[in-house]
Formats: sequence, C-alpha cells, structure tokens
Amino acid sequence: MDGTLEQARLHDAGDPLRGFRDRFHFPQHNGRPVVYFTGNSLGLQPKGVGAALEQELDDWARHGVEGHFQAKNPWYSYHEGFRDGLARIVGAKPEEVVAMNGLTTNLHLLMVSFYRPSGKRVKILCEERPFPSDTYAMASQIAFHGFDPDEHLVEMRPREGEVLLRTEDIVSRIADLGDELALVLFGGVNFYTGQAFDLRAITAAGHAAGAIVGFDLAHAAGNIRLALHEHNADFACWCSYKYLNSGPGGIGGAFVHERHFGEDLPRFAGWWGHDKEERFKMERTFKPIPTAEAWQLSNAPVFAMAPHRAALDIFDEAGMDRLIAKSRELTGYLETTIDRVAEATGSDLEIITPRDPDQRGCQLSVVLHGHGRKLFDALTGHGVIADWREPNVIRMAPVPLYNSFEDVQRFGSVLEQCLSKP
Repeated sequence: MDGTLEQARLHDAGDPLRGFRDRFHFPQHNGRPVVYFTGNSLGLQPKGVGAALEQELDDWARHGVEGHFQAKNPWYSYHEGFRDGLARIVGAKPEEVVAMNGLTTNLHLLMVSFYRPSGKRVKILCEERPFPSDTYAMASQIAFHGFDPDEHLVEMRPREGEVLLRTEDIVSRIADLGDELALVLFGGVNFYTGQAFDLRAITAAGHAAGAIVGFDLAHAAGNIRLALHEHNADFACWCSYKYLNSGPGGIGGAFVHERHFGEDLPRFAGWWGHDKEERFKMERTFKPIPTAEAWQLSNAPVFAMAPHRAALDIFDEAGMDRLIAKSRELTGYLETTIDRVAEATGSDLEIITPRDPDQRGCQLSVVLHGHGRKLFDALTGHGVIADWREPNVIRMAPVPLYNSFEDVQRFGSVLEQCLSKP
C-alpha cells in the first residue's frame, strides 16, 4: 500500500469496521476531525454515552432508592452485565472477571491476596519500567510487609544496547530467583515501548518457580488477544479508559483464576463481595461470593459504569477477532509510513516497538533522534494528537475501532511537512 490519499481511502472503503468510526466523538481542528492517535492514553467518547448516563439520571429522578431494583438496568446487579463482555476481551470465564474500582486500587486488593511473602520467598519481579503507579504499588506492598523495596523489588533490564526484553531472559531470570520469588507481576503491554509480553511463557515460568503470577493489562485489554484462563494467570487487573473507551478515570476491572475461588485467601473485604443471597442479612462474618466478585468492596458506581456499558456494547458488536485483524493492518501501515517519511526526509526516526506484529498491539513508540518537543508540538499544531514521553519519544496508537487508513496517511503528510521545514 503506497502513501497516497487515494489508496488510503480505497482501503477504508473495504474496511468492514469502517462504520464504527461514526459512533465516536472526535475533537476538531480547523473544522475537521483531528488525527487522534492517543487511544492508548484516553479513548474517544462513544456517542451512546450521553444516552446511557441520561437513562440512569432519569431512573434516579423517577425511582429514587427503588432504582436499585426498578431501574431499566437495575443498579443492584448493574456490574453483572459486564461479565460476559469483559470475559471475551480478556479471555476468561465470566465468573473470573469483575468490573470495580480503579486499576491501582484493584492491584492493591489483589496483592493483599496474592503477594504473601514468607521465609526466603519475598521478592517481586517486574519489567524495569512499568507504569509508575505499578512501581509505587509494588514497593508499598513490600514495605507494608516489613521488607525493603530496594532489595526485594527486582526490575528486569533489557540486554546492553537493547530496548526490549527477550522472553528467554525473563524466563531465565525467574528460574534464577527461584525460591526467593513470591510474585511475578508484568504489564501485558509495556506502556513506554509498546512491547507485548508472552503471558503464557511468563506464567509457566513463574509457576515452575513456585511463584504467583499476575498482570497489569492497562495497555493490553481491548488491544491484544488475551487468554488469561487458558494461560493460567493467577490474577490480572486493567483500566477501561484507554482502549475500552469508558471515560476519564473509568471503572477498572479484575480477573482471578477460578482455581483460587475455594481458597482461604487473605483479603480486604467489603459488603459487596459478600454472598448475594445473604448480603442484606447484614451478618457480622464475611462470606465471600465464590467468584471474582468476592473482591468487590462497595456497590456499583452506576454513573461511572454507564459509559462502560455503552463502550462494551460497541466492542461486542465489533468483535476482538476483527479488531485485531484491522489493528495489525493499520499499525503495519503506520510503521511503513514512518519508515517512508524518515527515508524521504533523511530523518532518524527509530521505532522501538517490536516490528513483529505478534509482540505488539496498535501502539508504536518512536524515538525522535535529533528532534525534540518542537517536532511533537508542530504535529499537534497541525491537528495530530499523539503522546509525548521524555526525553524524545512519541507514542502513537491507531485504534482499529475508530481510526482509519486516511488518518495514517494524513499523519504521514503532516510528519513529512514538519520534518521538511528548516
């Protein structure tokens, strides 16, 4: 596929998902939609969100407290409507997933249950540069148990001169740590490089070493194919405001493998995790629901969940198989566009995200050698919304649900124009 507008439009005309673009609100620049490549930070608003919120406001006005049972979508069981859709997105059984809280809150709650340092087995292994909130959470959990984060939080670095972690090195490091390792906790996709990790291999290696294995799927859920149940992960959590398009600070999600449901696990309990049949008996002793819902604390925040409902309905309609197929094609087109513009302008633009489609989602991270924030600002000034990371990296995510091949072509034209200016 060449870099012409005509070819891009022809490709869009044959895209079976092209109609979904019209179901999102796009920010405008000079009277036309921006090139929005920041779905890896905050997804666009589905047009159905307003009506979804209005429905809950109307039911609150009409029913008051009785809306818990008489609303169109009863609030008492509101969260239960997400199980099937979330299960399809993360590759789980419906009873293994729950929508609740925010990502880091869920990470802490799950670590209460699954980070249980004992004897020599104290350390947590992660990638060197996960999202900072993960580092803060892991370090504070280690300190909470009376250990030293500087000693017991082990961060894996790539090989000298490399940017990405090799799967064989992760597996080897897990084996080396052996009985010192309590928990392996990686991102599904690294937020900075866009590298998608081999969750199956990491889980198998962690379990072989006797450790618990969990994942932060903030940049993976709705972006790459996941199979948490099949890959035997112990737990995972994610946010919904990136690829799941559920609004700023949107409701988080959690996965717990069903094999843990019958275990007597430590947890920070709340009444919404109590047995539903006995919840309103207000008993003193906590009786956990025998599903991932046991980790819930409070009743559903309906106004935060309404956008999530509208967004997941679109995901279900589009289907992960079709989204991933388009993602590979669209991201591949962005990759060749960047390479073409770099060659045409004599610029050093280094894509640090894996070139192998099996090791990435739709995000590409590009090092702007010889360029700085000035180039990023110039792109923004021409209606390209991407993400800047110090010292010289632009992250771009052509999201298959609402981005088009014409978006990529427009970006290439703007990039070439900005690089060609003295």
